[in-house]
Amino acid sequence: QVQLVESGGGLVQPGGSLRLSCAVSGRTFSNQPMGWFRQAPGKERDFVAAITWGGGITYYADSVKGRFTISRDNGKNTVALQMNSLKPEDTAVYYCASRSKYGLEISPQGYDHWGQGTQVTVSS
Repeated sequence: QVQLVESGGGLVQPGGSLRLSCAVSGRTFSNQPMGWFRQAPGKERDFVAAITWGGGITYYADSVKGRFTISRDNGKNTVALQMNSLKPEDTAVYYCASRSKYGLEISPQGYDHWGQGTQVTVSS
């Protein structure tokens, strides 16, 4: 079983930055992708970014491209999401997810394990 725990959320002013972290424990698979998703109240869970565990290949939603950066530390089994130039529309609960199949995936249905989520609020 795989466990994921997110941290780093909070309240930030527009234009500010936050860094989310996801600690992965349990059975892990080399070269398995990880993803970040977000869900605002009353909306569906949306793809934010994904990264292959071993290859370092990344993919971003258009809405965050150029502002967010996903990265991983294989030695520490962590995945991070650096968020810069935050906007009020980035407000959501952010989730880390792991995928047991190879290849990047933007659909939530393609991920097998999820963290509990961390709240990010962008407001002045």
